[in-house]
Amino acid sequence: MISADRIAGQKRIVVKVGSSSITGVNEANLDLIVDFAIRLQKAGSEVILVSSGAIATAMPLIGLSVKPDDVATSQALASIGQARLMSRYEKSLARYDSMPGQILLTVENLDEETSAWHASRALEKLIEIGVLPIVNENDSVATAEIRFGDNDQLAARVAALANADLLILFSDVDALYDRPPSEAGAIPIELVSFGDELAGVVVSGTSTGYGTGGALTKLSAARLATQAGVGVILTSTANVEIVDSIGCMHTYFEPDPNFKEQK
Repeated sequence: MISADRIAGQKRIVVKVGSSSITGVNEANLDLIVDFAIRLQKAGSEVILVSSGAIATAMPLIGLSVKPDDVATSQALASIGQARLMSRYEKSLARYDSMPGQILLTVENLDEETSAWHASRALEKLIEIGVLPIVNENDSVATAEIRFGDNDQLAARVAALANADLLILFSDVDALYDRPPSEAGAIPIELVSFGDELAGVVVSGTSTGYGTGGALTKLSAARLATQAGVGVILTSTANVEIVDSIGCMHTYFEPDPNFKEQK
């Protein structure tokens, strides 16, 4: 099945994009992500965007090329960069006479029932009034000990919280492979059935100068989302212009078929 068929008709879609995909040399991709979100909305879907990029946006402003190790500097960068990042989204959405609504979350926000309920209500209200919710981890207050670690996990939890039908994880690779795609003979996996333990598949985590992630974090996020009844598409950010139209290389993780009946 092509990716467009898996997207068409989904009522609520969470889209996740990482830092390296929309900052630095890839800064122009932010407009493409916004174009994609608007196309989905015009096709009748409700959209929530989970976007990394605050720290990466701020780093060059103070002359850093490598993500700092200390929490205080990371928190300061997040504070600087989040405002700049949202300004970029606001400018991009203005092309469509639309606007963003920012929601910053911590692990504690989603672990605690009352705050999770309020986060859910905020998402629902933003969607109701026609504003694009843009979610990020609240890195300016999060600590090294208590944080999502990467926005793949955050996106999966937001998808579950919002009762989404589909989660699209944009990455720097176009699919899950049976081994690191840099290795000769690596084979892409088109479909992962719910409950498939992927025996024999070799995955690893990676870290760039801007963000954290890799196949391991995306696989973990896909499992979390599918357990909550959310289908997951993993593909490359380079495919954002075609993923909902003619189809492209991707991996689809099937959701728990019994989840919605159990609710």
